[in-house]
Amino acid sequence: MEKSKNVFVSHYNKDEKNIGDLKELLSKKGYELKNSSIDSTKSNEANNPDYIKQLLRDRISWAGTFVCLIGPHTHERPWVDWEIEEANRQGKRIVGIYIEGARDSDVPGNFDKYGDTVVGWTTDNIIDALEGEDNNWKNPDGSDRPGKWGIPRREC
Repeated sequence: MEKSKNVFVSHYNKDEKNIGDLKELLSKKGYELKNSSIDSTKSNEANNPDYIKQLLRDRISWAGTFVCLIGPHTHERPWVDWEIEEANRQGKRIVGIYIEGARDSDVPGNFDKYGDTVVGWTTDNIIDALEGEDNNWKNPDGSDRPGKWGIPRREC
């Protein structure tokens, strides 16, 4: 499979290493992620919240899919919650991916409201979620997790 996908990867800055790990994991299956989010390779020293929001809006707009890396402290980050809300406003598919050490209680509040699917750190599950072929919500251990609809979703 040779495929590329434009994404915005929302993350807690101390979890940034996982963006590279995610790209590497998917590249082994011929799947390339093009990431528009702000990270240390594209850092920004802006302090004005309105300017930062406009910058993030533009980068989220460019992406076809919004990805939220869910780690132990992601749910504590106000900017992550804002980015999720903005992705929802723009009608983006919102995919959550648990990183190592995450628990189901680490899911950001706005992800619970607006997320489309959340999966563990396994290549096939991540690709299915990115492609819209998996809309189920999982716990980090792979068990079913009720999503925004209150029950696990199943394909008919």
